[in-house]
Formats: sequence, structure tokens, C-alpha cells
Amino acid sequence: MEDKDNSAKIIRSIRPSRVIWPILIGLCISAYMLYQEYEPGSLSAIKVTSSTFLWVFISILLMVVRDFGYIIRIRLLSGGLLNWRKSFQIIMLWEFTSAITPSAIGGTSVAIFFLNKAGIKLGRSTGIVMVTSFLDELFFVLAFPMVILFIGRSDIFAFGASEVSNIVWYKNQFLLFSLTGYGLKVLYTLFIAYGLFLNPRGLKSFLLWVFKLPIIRKWRPEANNVGNELILTSSEFKKWPLKEWLKAFIATSISWVSRYWIVNTLIIAVFGIKYLDLSNHILVFGKQLIMWIMMLVSPTPGGSGFAEYVFKEFLQGYIPDGTGTAMAFLWRIISYYPYLLIGAIIVPPWVRKYLLKG
Repeated sequence: MEDKDNSAKIIRSIRPSRVIWPILIGLCISAYMLYQEYEPGSLSAIKVTSSTFLWVFISILLMVVRDFGYIIRIRLLSGGLLNWRKSFQIIMLWEFTSAITPSAIGGTSVAIFFLNKAGIKLGRSTGIVMVTSFLDELFFVLAFPMVILFIGRSDIFAFGASEVSNIVWYKNQFLLFSLTGYGLKVLYTLFIAYGLFLNPRGLKSFLLWVFKLPIIRKWRPEANNVGNELILTSSEFKKWPLKEWLKAFIATSISWVSRYWIVNTLIIAVFGIKYLDLSNHILVFGKQLIMWIMMLVSPTPGGSGFAEYVFKEFLQGYIPDGTGTAMAFLWRIISYYPYLLIGAIIVPPWVRKYLLKG
């Protein structure tokens, strides 16, 4: 009965109708921003040529590469227990859940459920999701200081291409958002590393302590079983060869780097390959990483609205005046909205197959 209750909660949390809210939030805020920003003739800078379609296709291809990297990674972490089809479904469901929940929450907790229903033991599912989270956060933890070091704080947090930010650091909203998001990522990375590699028994004790809460106390025996399986999974991952860890981290890095280059390819698609020089392309790429860290603090589903605002404000000066909102919307069409559509298509048959059978 408890499993059925839990399944019902999962079904409610991933029902396709939930795509309405992030779409409405994104469209409404984009429309408002476009109204505020628009000046007659400002959109004339957007040129559609034969090369536009090629570079838009490259942008879409980068998203495919990004997801393929995640599919390879989850197959590696599952030890081959997941075939290509199941791996694709889980990644798409994971992305869909992330797209309809606030960025700080994401789809991580539901991903454990997805893996478990795909035939992987609950404890191992928990371990796999924790390792994927660890690899993602480790990438950000390492990349953030490297971007600051090689690009420089005054440029990466500037409000425009020609502006070197002279704003006092504690008044720079982008810097504050970034430091908050980065701090959360560092703490989360340390917590996962401690639980997975140093003291899995301590993590089990923490789980049991959490499940003393009256509202979830009835699931404490299940939490105990998860803790036991997590200890076994931890021991397995601690024995993983360095080569396998490198493969998983490279797949992770390829996924994120592919996603960051999308804005650059869209700028080329709309304004031409000569619009930005190499140094500005690198700066726009670095700003992309900072933007994703800032989106961690967004309270809206999938960062809807907040992402469009940050894009417009953070990249002003690197695209013609009056085109920021239009470019932000095009960026979200490529990098965000497809997951809402794919998830809405995949969820119903997946629910029928794995949750409603029997």
C-alpha cells in the first residue's frame, strides 16, 4: 500500500500537465521584457540567412551531444544494467522533472525512483544518483574558479561588453547570486563526497535521523534498507578504477561544455560569424557557466523567467541593443522547452509500463 501511495505521489509530481506553469511563466516574463525593451527598428539587427539554419542546427546538435554524454555516464555508473533505450528514457525523464521543478530542487530525488523502476535496486539507484550529482557539482566547483582566474572577475561580472565593472562587489547582483550558488554547490559536493567515499555509515545514520520526523517516520525501515544498500554501493564505487572515473567525468564535462557553447552558436546564427571575436566568444562561454550557477537560486520551475532575465542582463553588450529578450527566448527554445515536450510524450507510456502494471 505504501509503495502504491508513493507511486501516486510520483505520478502527480511528473504529470505532463505541469509543463503549463514553466511555459506560462517563461512566456509572460519574456513578453513583459520584450515590451519594456522594444524600440522601433531594434529587431532589424536580427538577420535570417542561409547560414542561420546551419548554426541553429549546430545548436540543436550540441544539445544532443550534451544528452548523449549523460546517457553514456549513466550506463557507466549502472555497470551496464541499463541498455541504451532505458538510459535515454531515464535521462529525458530526469530532465523533464528538472524542467518542471525549481532549479534548487531539480529532478534528483525522482531520478532515484526512475532508476529503481527500471530494475536497479533502491540503494544502488541512490548511489548512482549521488555519484552523478557529485560529478556535476565537481565540474562546477572546479570550473568556476578557473573561469574567474582566466577571464577575470571585472570582466565576467560586468554588465556589458565595453564595461569593466566598477560596482562595489557586494552591490553586484550577478556576483552575489554566483557566490551563493557556488557556496551551495561546494557544500553539497563535500556532503556527497563525505557520504559516498569517507563515511557511508554516517550518511545512513543521517538518513535514519531524518526519518525520525513524524511525517515520514513510517518509511524509516525502508530508509534503513536504503542505507545498507548505499554502504554496499559506496564500497563498489570506492573500488572503481581511476580510468572509469575519468570516463564518467569526461562525459560530464562534455555534456556541460556542449550546453554552454549553445549561446555562442546562436549568436553566430543570428548576427553572423564575424560579430564576436575569439576573446568575446570565450567571455560569453564563461558567462554561460556563471549563469547556470546563478540559476541554482531561482525559485521558479526550471528557472523560468529568471533565466531569461539573467540572459538579457548578463549578456547585454555582446548582442545588439533591443535583441536581448528575443535571443533569450530563442536560447530557451533550444535548451529548455524541448525537454518539456519530450517529457510530456515519454511520461504517459512510462507510467503505464512501470507504475500501473499489475
